[in-house]
Amino acid sequence: MNAQHADSNGKLTVISTFAGCGGSSLGYQMAGFHELLAVDWDQNAVDTFRLNFPDVPIYHGDIVKLTGDECMRRAGIGGGQLDVLDGSPPCQGFSIAGKRKISDPRNSLFKEYARLLFELQPKAFVMENVTGMVKGHMKQVYLQIIKTLRGCGYRAKGEVLNAMYYGVPQSRERVIIIGFREDLRIEPSHPKPQRKPQTVRMAIGDLPKDQDEKIQHIWVDEWAKNTKWIHYVPALKEGETLSCTSQHRRLYWDRPSYTLTKSGISGMPSYVRNSHIHPREDRALSVREMARIASFPDSFMFIDPLKEANSRIGNSVPPLLMKAIAEHIKNIFMNHGLHKR
Repeated sequence: MNAQHADSNGKLTVISTFAGCGGSSLGYQMAGFHELLAVDWDQNAVDTFRLNFPDVPIYHGDIVKLTGDECMRRAGIGGGQLDVLDGSPPCQGFSIAGKRKISDPRNSLFKEYARLLFELQPKAFVMENVTGMVKGHMKQVYLQIIKTLRGCGYRAKGEVLNAMYYGVPQSRERVIIIGFREDLRIEPSHPKPQRKPQTVRMAIGDLPKDQDEKIQHIWVDEWAKNTKWIHYVPALKEGETLSCTSQHRRLYWDRPSYTLTKSGISGMPSYVRNSHIHPREDRALSVREMARIASFPDSFMFIDPLKEANSRIGNSVPPLLMKAIAEHIKNIFMNHGLHKR
């Protein structure tokens, strides 16, 4: 295996599976990686990815049907030449917000990631998922995941990282599993917390009124007339939740945001489904406010944002969190003579 492989521009290479709209991809890009291929099946996610990463090839389809050989063909590499395989298999089956069923079919998608890991044999891998997979009876699933990844020929280690310590103005804990190929004899480690948490005020305090905020106000007025939740967005104090749901909660202005999710009250139009109420105004967060709280730059664009952005952002790895992880791996490569600036 070629332990010195980097692309022709001298950058470390990455393939991102379950790429979504590109949160992880943006983090790797910020860290100076060259993405050779992205993989996802959702049409809106793929369209959004293409809009923001026009030069990155993307496989739009079922990962079950994607072989390692096809990955290498599309990426223009051979076995063992890829630097990092990244992946965030769907996490709904592990989430503490759901029923956390071990038998949930979405839990098995990590096996497809492991299959590609075995076939590609990259130098390193990064796998992200929700903390529900290491809690209670679901921990046996996590232990099976670690065993499977190690069985692919890797030293693997998982840790829970909170994005708010890596520049993301959001308290978002995720399990990050990092592994290095056995022949490299590198013990995996994780980046240490890098900074104090950023507040909601720091993230969105300077944003002007946005058009989708006006639409939200109009919709709330109309919706309130026809539902039992007459006071959908009352004058709550910071941190208080609506009496009709534990999900909708007003943010603290001078603390990090709560975790952004893709879900909200069922039956709500998607452009106001996010479960966070603005710290001062009686409305849900705007698309741009959600994007900033997830550490997406203002230049990042969404396809059909009022309908789809909440799902795209809620499902994404915050770019600044992945940037910290990618830079950590890059430094390990440099310290072991696998990459030079």
